[in-house]
Amino acid sequence: MVRPVANSTRRNYKGEYKNYQSTTEQKKRRASRNTARSKMLASGKVKKGDGKDVAHRNGNPKDNRKSNLKVVPASRNRSYARTKNSRKVSRRA
Repeated sequence: MVRPVANSTRRNYKGEYKNYQSTTEQKKRRASRNTARSKMLASGKVKKGDGKDVAHRNGNPKDNRKSNLKVVPASRNRSYARTKNSRKVSRRA
């Protein structure tokens, strides 16, 4: 069953991949996130299918220092408020 979309247009997944996910920069970021997950998996802090995310404390996905990585529930890691420009709203302010 396909759920209706608010403006009744379907997402163009191929277009999204072509315009964003396939860019060199995004591929490097994704590879770095996967590396961070692998590091935490090897250290025993996360397990496959555990519902946890490996978060980067400073928000930089390319910074995989041990001190910058933390394990958080996926629901918490993916629920940040966003600004008009899709940036995370700072919780420190």
